[in-house]
Amino acid sequence: MHSKRFATLISGLSVSLLVLLSPMTLAADPQILKPHEDQGGTAKEIVSKLEMLHYNKLKVGNEMSAGLWDEYINSLDPTKSYFLASDINEFRQWRTQLDDDLRAGNVDRGFDIYNRYHLRMTDRLNNIVSQLENGLPDFDFTKDESLELDREKSEWPQSISAADDLWRKRLKSSVLNLRLTEKSDEEIADLLKRRYKGQLKRLDQQNSDDVFELYMNSLTRLYDPHSNYLSPRSLENFNMSMSLSLEGIGAVLQMEDEYTKVARLVAGGPADRTGKIKPNDKIVAVGQDQNGEMVDVVGWRLDDVVDLIRGSAGTYVRLETIPTGGDGTHRTITIKRSKVKLEDQAAKKATFEFSDGDQNFKVGVINLPTFYIDFEAYRRRDPNYKSTTRDVARLLDELQKEGVDGIILDLRNNGGGSLQEATMLTDLFIDQGPVVQIRHANEQISRHNRSRSRAMYRGPLVVLINRLSASASEIFAGAIQDYNRGLVVGNQSFGKGTVQTMAPLKEGQLKITQSKFYRVSGDSTQHAGVTPDILMPELIDSESVGESAYDTALPWDRIHAVRHAKYFNLQDILPELIKKHDKRTEVDPDFVFLRKQFKFQSDRANRKAVSLNEGARVQEREDLNQDVLAMENQRRQAKGLEPYATFEAYEKSESEDTAPVGGPTEITLEDDPVLNEAGYIMADFIGLKKRSSSPQVANFD
Repeated sequence: MHSKRFATLISGLSVSLLVLLSPMTLAADPQILKPHEDQGGTAKEIVSKLEMLHYNKLKVGNEMSAGLWDEYINSLDPTKSYFLASDINEFRQWRTQLDDDLRAGNVDRGFDIYNRYHLRMTDRLNNIVSQLENGLPDFDFTKDESLELDREKSEWPQSISAADDLWRKRLKSSVLNLRLTEKSDEEIADLLKRRYKGQLKRLDQQNSDDVFELYMNSLTRLYDPHSNYLSPRSLENFNMSMSLSLEGIGAVLQMEDEYTKVARLVAGGPADRTGKIKPNDKIVAVGQDQNGEMVDVVGWRLDDVVDLIRGSAGTYVRLETIPTGGDGTHRTITIKRSKVKLEDQAAKKATFEFSDGDQNFKVGVINLPTFYIDFEAYRRRDPNYKSTTRDVARLLDELQKEGVDGIILDLRNNGGGSLQEATMLTDLFIDQGPVVQIRHANEQISRHNRSRSRAMYRGPLVVLINRLSASASEIFAGAIQDYNRGLVVGNQSFGKGTVQTMAPLKEGQLKITQSKFYRVSGDSTQHAGVTPDILMPELIDSESVGESAYDTALPWDRIHAVRHAKYFNLQDILPELIKKHDKRTEVDPDFVFLRKQFKFQSDRANRKAVSLNEGARVQEREDLNQDVLAMENQRRQAKGLEPYATFEAYEKSESEDTAPVGGPTEITLEDDPVLNEAGYIMADFIGLKKRSSSPQVANFD
């Protein structure tokens, strides 16, 4: 997997797919960028702070220099499509010299490599635009050839002719993709010409700050994926996003190779509420208002796409997306921009009836999208300030008055938030004791302990997590699991177990990893995350989403456990709970569908090449559509629903608009088989607990 670039909380998302062609010629007036005086000093500062403050305590030496060389070239040209083998051989002489340069405040070689990249890319773009001025090249779409999708292990083009053939295939693939959307040759030529002219314009807008940031982040990524250098411009965007005053669609983006993809959605944000944007989806065009022209954003700078998507609350933006795991078919989604407000992220509750086969039980569900606190109201001592713990405490009180037999706390897609709230929330469910350990860069260990003498809720508890449950969610779920306080159900969590702080620099700031989370059991939440007691079908590809997907993620390890109580004797009843769960989900139509759907999408995502034969691609799409239709109809028929007659009928039902704005989504079991199954697990849990004669450490009501 290629190294991944800086992930930023923003209000938009995009995709970058560069497909170029034509003979190699030299650009007439290539832009030459040079570092300005202050950047050398900033580079020395960054090296010094990384060595002194980072959790890893790595020294910038020859080995680090070689890693920086590899990472920087890969960040510029991850698909090995611009540089020639001769360029790489020329640069290789510097591979173990970059560390000495940085210590001396010299970043010239980083700029030299970038300027060669700029020359190669400018030349390719100019040539392709020149060709498109005369219409599309005469491609033979009946020829059986393919385009390699993953070039990580490919060689650099050995000659100009080899590079030309690679770009011929890339352009042919781009043209074929657009032909399959039923665009005419004239429309395709015009769209591609505007696309590459736009890329040229944005390439020429690159300045020394952009190059320096790229170079320095190639160094910080060697320490871990969450340490980053932020230039003054990036710092401004970062501060804006952290204030939660950003108006837009609410999404966390991540750049990988030439692509910008959705890492996750901001809980309660406009994009999240549509239900139509998923992790790994890509954006190819953006339109303003409900009828504005769609602007192709392939190849754009990330911050330029952000500017295009960002807008005032109450206005509309349209995104043309390529959903992950599909056949490449585009989907257009209309979203009404708004601020991400605390009330949109607030905890909410519902109650449902479930049976273990012998008895019915009333189960309360609390959905928690994030760990939030209104810091401003808290600082001014507003007695009614909003926070996760206060809201959940209120909901727990209401649910207990309603006579629930057990509670499910739903942390799916909860990307974390306030550490203070994670530990205080644990206070509501356990008696006195430690909640989380934090080991710092100086190897000192601090512990967060709960303060209540008695838990507020002492009944059966299920914590529901998935691959997008991260950070604070993992601290809470890990504590509940270590104390045997309740069952953890779902999928392995994200594995983000590190803490970052901001260090000021002469220019910009350095976000640097200085601490690491550990559970009371001594296990780190880093990399491995939290493994549920009962597993649900995987819905998100853990190889592409999660901490373990990063090349330079800090490893899992463990420290000494701390003394803590054990509540339920879960190991006595867990085998029976798993047996009942497996028996239900083995034949449940929704779970059969989910397993098939995930395998289907994984197989699509793991393709190594794509055919450039139009007939083969049309047939591939037809076969794919029929496979999707068959899976959906099998599910519907098993549930007693009318099957779809055609794929078009199914597609129409899927594309029907959902409300782009509104309050927090209500908790329902409809279209949520995982939550529904968690309810049955809870019913089994309550029933088995009542029938169990095993003693408990704590005296639960």
